[in-house]
Amino acid sequence: MIQINEGNFEGEVLQSELPALVDFYADWCGPCKMMGPVVEKLAIELEGKVKVGKCNVDDNMELSDRCNISSIPAFVLYQGGREIQRFIGGMPGAALQESILQALQK
Repeated sequence: MIQINEGNFEGEVLQSELPALVDFYADWCGPCKMMGPVVEKLAIELEGKVKVGKCNVDDNMELSDRCNISSIPAFVLYQGGREIQRFIGGMPGAALQESILQALQK
């Protein structure tokens, strides 16, 4: 899993050959902490299909603003340099994975 920040967002996410899922989180956020292991497992299960990264909103406020992050955890799926789907809040890993795969089939 990649740590996404203002310096590497363009290259790692927008210019990625693979679709990219970014987990926008904060260390103080309970639901974000709960989703941490879910996202780590997802990164392993989707390896080679989807690039998975995490972005700490407190450390990357400008990027969070640019991406219109107003609630966390926020999971934003990018493909071809643009956002194609957004998921907000905690959810079971299987539901998040299914939602990602469905979004990629559109």
